[in-house]
Amino acid sequence: MHQGKASVLHKECGTGSREPQRGQQHTFLHAHDIKTQQQEAGSEKSGTQRRREAGNIQEDMLRSCGRGTPAWVYVGTLFIFIHLHPFTVRGAALKQEAALDSGATVLNHSMGLVQRMEALLVIGNSSDVTLRVQTINTDEVKVIQAHSLLLTLQSDVFEELLLSRNSSAVVLREAPDCAAVFDKFVRYLYCGDISVRLDQAISLHKLASKYHVWGLQQGLTQYMTQHLSSDSPTGHVVGWYNYALQIGDMALRDNCLQYLSWNLSSVLQSGEWGSISEDLLLSLLQRSDLILQSELELFEALEAWINLNQPLSLTVESALRAVRYGMIPPQHLFRLQKQSALMFKYYESIRDLLYLAFQFHSASPIQLAKYFDVNCSIFTPRNYLSSSWGAPWVINNPTRDDRSFSFQTQLGPSGHDSSKRVTWNTLFSPRWLPLSARSTYTELGTMQPTRTDGGRPRIIVTPATSSPDFAGVSFQKTVIVMAKQQGKVVVRHVYNFHQSTEEAGDFLLDADLQRRASEYLIDSSLYLHIIIKPLYHSLLVARK
Repeated sequence: MHQGKASVLHKECGTGSREPQRGQQHTFLHAHDIKTQQQEAGSEKSGTQRRREAGNIQEDMLRSCGRGTPAWVYVGTLFIFIHLHPFTVRGAALKQEAALDSGATVLNHSMGLVQRMEALLVIGNSSDVTLRVQTINTDEVKVIQAHSLLLTLQSDVFEELLLSRNSSAVVLREAPDCAAVFDKFVRYLYCGDISVRLDQAISLHKLASKYHVWGLQQGLTQYMTQHLSSDSPTGHVVGWYNYALQIGDMALRDNCLQYLSWNLSSVLQSGEWGSISEDLLLSLLQRSDLILQSELELFEALEAWINLNQPLSLTVESALRAVRYGMIPPQHLFRLQKQSALMFKYYESIRDLLYLAFQFHSASPIQLAKYFDVNCSIFTPRNYLSSSWGAPWVINNPTRDDRSFSFQTQLGPSGHDSSKRVTWNTLFSPRWLPLSARSTYTELGTMQPTRTDGGRPRIIVTPATSSPDFAGVSFQKTVIVMAKQQGKVVVRHVYNFHQSTEEAGDFLLDADLQRRASEYLIDSSLYLHIIIKPLYHSLLVARK
């Protein structure tokens, strides 16, 4: 049985294990990239002190060879040497470092040591503990020959288990998903890197949390945050959100929720939409920062979700009342009343909202504000991508010079204003400078050169004209910045600013547009989408 399991581990840990299987997406996490705070604290030692300690360890290792030193001591010394004195160059390369004393040269064989550690796990030589990983509710048992010193160095949980054991075997009971990746997890303890697929992230995170391998846990959290946009057959963001909610990881939960909100249109078209929970559904419906084509698209997706999941009537009513019917044109509301089986069934539950929506579409903002609270959610737009609400803008070579762009939007979402248009002028400047730093003319009429350092990207959005029709309406401007992640175009950032300000003060504040590989650029171009959201407000005191 041990030989059979060793072959399985050889496939996982051997030299061929680093190549992902065809059709599967793997990501390697390295211990060097996910250092714990203890490792960072240890790195504060001076270079001379670290080299002196490394030399002492090497001398002790050489003196111990051939004198009957137990193999586990030698292995443990190698492990400590590797993890306390990591080198920056892989393989047997020679590196000349300016910081070394007297022009010394570092001879680096650290990768060879890691490979020996890997082979030690595969072959099981000098093993002093047997891990019997039993899958819960099955008879399946995975046997791994391990070394107690290596396990205890990486995990205080393993240390307690090994101190309290009565035999050379330790029985570990794991859920099926965790048992399936346990050999990957043990290999990380030996080698410091691990290949991860999207469907393995939660299982490995559970093991890292259970056995207190904090570096791996942090690395997996970072991996999930960076791979929200990756393609998977059934989707993975919803599952990661639910897991983050379960373990109380608020940062991961918020990252998942933001990704779903900012990329909702693509989520609605995916198989992942049908798998979201009732709580997540209701949470999304309450948000005003959803980015999608239209409110009609949201209603139709909600109807599909209800037909698929058949939730309780109370959940259906709560979801339907979260739809912003005032943002759906009246002709589409009429059609839904006639053709939607869901709206027909629950008409009495939302009749008051539909009546209010039709009133909204038939009156001017000023008339509406006299009698209704126009600050409620039914009158508040989300971030709609359809042409009535804004326009996309692709800026090629954005660092070259200033650009301008004009587009039109509807005055307001109500049917009363459907035929009225507002023209908007937009200016983008890659390196905006205050007046004091701009080019000036001398007495001879020659222009002084402009300072190009210290400038930052700037975007200004203003209406081309003013109109009496603007009474009762203010405009929130939203600039969406797209990016390509894992081969997919997603929303990278959202900037909001109101009518009283012409620009977003923090627009692309941390972006380096000079770099061709900037995460804010797609094929050296800046992809923006500008949305104008009319917001209604009261000009007169509502009649009591």
